[in-house]
Amino acid sequence: MSDTVANPVVPVGGRIETVRRAIAGALRERIVGDDAEAKRNEIMLGEGPRWFGSDSAVVRVHSDASMFIGGMRALLLQSLHPLAMAGVARHSDYRNDPWGRLQRTADFLARTTFGTADTAERAVATVRAVHSRVHGVASDGRPYSASDPHLLRWVHVAEIDSFLEAHRAYGDEPLDDAGYDDYVAQMAVVARKLGVTAPPESVRGLRDQLRSFRHELRGTAESRDAARYLLLQPPLPGPARVPYSLIAAAAIATLPAWARRDLRLPWLPLTERFVMRPIGSGLSAAFRWAMTSDESFAPADH
Repeated sequence: MSDTVANPVVPVGGRIETVRRAIAGALRERIVGDDAEAKRNEIMLGEGPRWFGSDSAVVRVHSDASMFIGGMRALLLQSLHPLAMAGVARHSDYRNDPWGRLQRTADFLARTTFGTADTAERAVATVRAVHSRVHGVASDGRPYSASDPHLLRWVHVAEIDSFLEAHRAYGDEPLDDAGYDDYVAQMAVVARKLGVTAPPESVRGLRDQLRSFRHELRGTAESRDAARYLLLQPPLPGPARVPYSLIAAAAIATLPAWARRDLRLPWLPLTERFVMRPIGSGLSAAFRWAMTSDESFAPADH
């Protein structure tokens, strides 16, 4: 009999779990960054009152993997305000450190959504301090300031509209109309803390405020350059570009036609309806499946 020991056969379930953990690890590295477990424990397990309950609309939306797509949509939509884009282009290191910017945004959302009230207040204070240093003159000669309540409102409504639309299109359990009204109203709590005056408190109010900004929005060289960079030149290794490209395509599929036109993005209605929407749903499901193996993404019960 041969003394050679055969390679052990890894059960199919074990291989699947290995894949799941690998995907979750990659997401954790990109979205959460270093010390993911320590950050989760600090945010999720801290003792004390919170701004939002575990069954709230904002927790349901922000716990879903569709947030990846919503975040990409928000960046594209926000870039269409020339003054907001000027601040990003001149004060953000999004080209050299795009993942750092994403991690800081994700960290803020996590701390204000899941953290204690004290944790959320500290996160808001940090962002307001950063905003106080972001000001200048745009290429068209107009001054801008990241602390301007009007610009803050634009960033806010573009962001929550993007998270809402991504969740409605790709979320695991989309909310009903009343649930999305609750989401907008709950996000108004965070907006006021950041300095937004009169943020919307319902989906109808959100739509009205978005329309009120329409005359201020347009594609610029800076916004189109940012879109090309985000969509075509992400700092990723070859294999990672496939899911990233699918996230980008799913985000574009939820943008309004005027935003795509201003950013010079393609619009193929039939392709998006019958191909991209199902792909976006499948992609969110894949991320959701991967994240179930990693407690760094799991909300804790309060």
